[in-house]
Amino acid sequence: MGRPPLSKDTRLCMSLAARPSNIGTRFHNHLYDVLELDFIYKAFTTTDITAAIGGVRALGIRGCSVSMPFKEDVIALVDEVEASARAINSVNTIVNDDGYLRASNTDYLAVQRLIDEHDLAANDTVLIRGSGGMASAVGAAFRDHGLASGIVIARNRESGRALADRLGYDHATDVGTHVADVIVNVTPIGMAGASEASEQAFDEATIAQAQTVFDVVALPSETPLIQSARAAGVHVVTGAEVIALQAAEQFERYTGVRPTAEQVAEASAISRA
Repeated sequence: MGRPPLSKDTRLCMSLAARPSNIGTRFHNHLYDVLELDFIYKAFTTTDITAAIGGVRALGIRGCSVSMPFKEDVIALVDEVEASARAINSVNTIVNDDGYLRASNTDYLAVQRLIDEHDLAANDTVLIRGSGGMASAVGAAFRDHGLASGIVIARNRESGRALADRLGYDHATDVGTHVADVIVNVTPIGMAGASEASEQAFDEATIAQAQTVFDVVALPSETPLIQSARAAGVHVVTGAEVIALQAAEQFERYTGVRPTAEQVAEASAISRA
């Protein structure tokens, strides 16, 4: 059992990031083994994104995951940009069909799927803390799913206002007394290794008035924010769910095979171990 032996027919998928990690490598290669697929996945970095994407095209590399700082730069280097990437002007997935490069954003797609899976309502209000690339994906997914009333919380007035304007949301520099049905952390607060690892993005009063707490931090999945929300009896969506679903979307695009929810959960746990 397991994937076939490496050969000239083995298909390569890869990631491009400024600081490559083992998360995608473990996730994809585990599923290749489980599903007996003749693929292999490898993480790379580059100082020449134009040449790197040219290599994806020229060498027949089947799929390429794209991380910061390359998510916008690759738009000009592909043949087609799907709606998920156009919505936020950011790419995290490239699929190569015989030299034709198609780009999408599976972070956006994963958040939209989670909105459905967790039955978030179109009339829910949203409070999003953060204004970076992932906050843009999360905010656009909420807005495009019909959640039209929201506030972007960002200390950086320029990026916060810009994101809020794109989404049609309001902007504030701190949480203060703002509350919402859905509160979302899209900052490094609570992330392992971050200076704010032991902190949470929203206080207890804000959590208590929410219906759903959503934290995109995946390491650890049980962040201080998620732990506080669980203790308060508030419904949660974890970063582990986001990273697993976006990777599953990539996996299906690369291989044509959709792993089961159980297989995705197992691969996600292994990737974050």
